[in-house]
Amino acid sequence: MLDERSKSLLKTLVERYIADGQPVGSRTLSKASGLELSPATIRNVMADLEELGLIASPHTSAGRIPTARGYRLFVDTMLTAQPGLVGVETARLQPDQPQRVIASAAQMLSNLSNFVGVVTSPKKPSVFHHIEFLRLGERRVLVILVSPDGDVQNRVIFTAQDLSQAELAEASNRLNANYAGLTLEAVRERLRHEVDALRGEIAGLMSAAVQVGSDAMAQQDEQVVVSGERNLLTVQDFSHDMGSLRRLFDLFEQKTQLMRLLDTSSRAEGVRIYIGGESQVVPYEELSIVSAPYEVDGQVVGTLGVIGPTRMAYDRMIQIVDITSRMVGQALSQR
Repeated sequence: MLDERSKSLLKTLVERYIADGQPVGSRTLSKASGLELSPATIRNVMADLEELGLIASPHTSAGRIPTARGYRLFVDTMLTAQPGLVGVETARLQPDQPQRVIASAAQMLSNLSNFVGVVTSPKKPSVFHHIEFLRLGERRVLVILVSPDGDVQNRVIFTAQDLSQAELAEASNRLNANYAGLTLEAVRERLRHEVDALRGEIAGLMSAAVQVGSDAMAQQDEQVVVSGERNLLTVQDFSHDMGSLRRLFDLFEQKTQLMRLLDTSSRAEGVRIYIGGESQVVPYEELSIVSAPYEVDGQVVGTLGVIGPTRMAYDRMIQIVDITSRMVGQALSQR
């Protein structure tokens, strides 16, 4: 636990470093903090903060900079949001096709933050309208799954034993008569309770079909739009480290790690902040991510966020992400 004097000096140091990008010395801290403390007292407090791992001393300067742990304490206990940030509350998203909405939202996040904006595509409800099984050969079956909007998914599966076309038709008819219009999750749950009433091969076939549908929906959902990667080229914290920039651009190119991180964020309420590799999914000490889920009709369907250096104005990023998440939900609900 820090005393109030230490908290005040740490808060001032973080705010000055975010604003100026230069290590903060004891003389600057004395003037900026407004505390009537001698330089010697401030140096002692800074030494204590450094010993706690909250600040660090770059080799080229007598000043101090925040560590990821220092930023975390600042964000969790000292951050005060500024109301009515210019540019954020005047931004607008027009109702449109989902992909256009998320592309516009990613660009908006990038433009407002001057960093990188990321938005995942809205997840479609995993509902099937019609299913059909076709025998291709011994123990080989083609599953045809049709969604309510007419999207068709085909997948070949292998069954434990050979089934006739008549048996496959029986399974198709059962699914279409009793489960059409339900979500795949609801179908899976009902099959779990009704499996004893079905013949073993039919129950297995129906469960396999549900898994095919779930896999197809998951593939459709795994899309993320990234905007503003080039903004990082002008960030002072990265401009002299081509190795870091290369790793970051690889991250944006592959997108798999981003999807895992944003999927984690979608299961939490409100804005989440990951600082300096805390997420374990994007383990870069020089990066911070501010993210939030967005909702349509009261259901979380996607996630968005801003990716930038740990030295970012967190109060502004929180508002940018929070307001944009609400605008995306509204735009998708009105289309």
